[in-house]
Amino acid sequence: MTQSIRLARLKVFPMSAVLLALLAACGGSDDPLPPPAPVSVPFTNGVATTANPVAYWNKIASDTINQPATPTTGTPEERRPHGQVDLATTHVAIYDAVIAITGTHIPFAASPTSDPAGASQEAAVAAAAYGALKALFPNRSAQYQDAYDTYVASIPNSAAKTRGLAVGAEVASKVVALRANDGRSTVVTYTPGTGPGAFRGTNPINVFVPYMKPFTLTSAAQFRLPPPLALGSSAYAADLAEVQALGGATSTQRSAAQLEAARFHTENPGIFLSRNYRSFAMDSRSIADNARLMAMLWVTQGDSNIACFESKYFHNYWRPQSAIPLADTDGNAATTADATWAPVVPTPNHPEYPAAHMCQNGAAAAVLKAFFGTSQVSFSFSSTATNTVRNYATPDEMVSEIELARIVGGMHFRNSGVQGGVLGTNVASWIVANHFKPKQ
Repeated sequence: MTQSIRLARLKVFPMSAVLLALLAACGGSDDPLPPPAPVSVPFTNGVATTANPVAYWNKIASDTINQPATPTTGTPEERRPHGQVDLATTHVAIYDAVIAITGTHIPFAASPTSDPAGASQEAAVAAAAYGALKALFPNRSAQYQDAYDTYVASIPNSAAKTRGLAVGAEVASKVVALRANDGRSTVVTYTPGTGPGAFRGTNPINVFVPYMKPFTLTSAAQFRLPPPLALGSSAYAADLAEVQALGGATSTQRSAAQLEAARFHTENPGIFLSRNYRSFAMDSRSIADNARLMAMLWVTQGDSNIACFESKYFHNYWRPQSAIPLADTDGNAATTADATWAPVVPTPNHPEYPAAHMCQNGAAAAVLKAFFGTSQVSFSFSSTATNTVRNYATPDEMVSEIELARIVGGMHFRNSGVQGGVLGTNVASWIVANHFKPKQ
């Protein structure tokens, strides 16, 4: 896809519109606002203490969700856990419970009938998270039951505690009911492609995700991307040559720093994302602010993942590990086949286009800039794949690194990363414009 087409797609939801939508939703006056101050997020490496209840229960939820699946027994979530979606369900329950108490913002999905006046926000967060996890993962109680009992016992007995527990439990029940039968149990028979451009993976992962119910989108296909680059195009030839040169197992054209970045982003996304984005709830903001930010992030992660895999399986595009050895079949005289070429890091077993890492992190970057009202948000991420920490001056810097990392890793063409970022931004912009707004 040409640069002009790329920019045209970005104009669907320009980033300035994301920021303006949030600022307008915050109920400010028509007077010019001063430039927002840069934000620096302390690095916590996933540590979460009870002093920050939203982050603490994010950690408990993540540990619960990331247990091994039990494909033939248990709830649909236990048979097919989905990290982004299940964390989103948990954080929607937390957000709606806290917002019922503070009354500052519009609930996302559910409001309690029990009186929230004067209720303990800490108790509401715990009860909401616990209620969601117990309903979704009843057979994984070892991950959350003791944590809940200990946390609740640490809150002094009072009417506020009793009300908070009631609000959290009721909201969790309603949110879980709204997410019932979300499509993850859909049985899908996948037949690998055989022709030029077709994905060839057998038993690929996440084939059910396009059938899942989004949290906010009108359908999984709402932001379906246009087709990937035509095999006969010069743009495709350029993309193939780039990943062929940089991403091969024996390449000498990439730097050691580029390879380290590629490996950094190969940790299991379900664990990597929850640990690293948790840092944004480990600061001095209010419980309500942290609840809103985490709900915005994880609802966006859930919907961008569903939308991303809908585009992936709709277009069913081949990976470089097939495209390069089979370049003599693509009908493009400008590509060169190399039967011995292999990617330097393992390629995920699902279609290439668009790049899921770019869908997810592009969406998260847009949410962070919207929430903080500035692109100047600095933070650090860690990876167990390399046991290193990387520092980012802005969310855009992180996204740019990931785009190149997937090429250097031999997993993606550049256009897939570009368009994945477009999809993620579109989903995030939709959510910012329509949800988590202050009450007027």
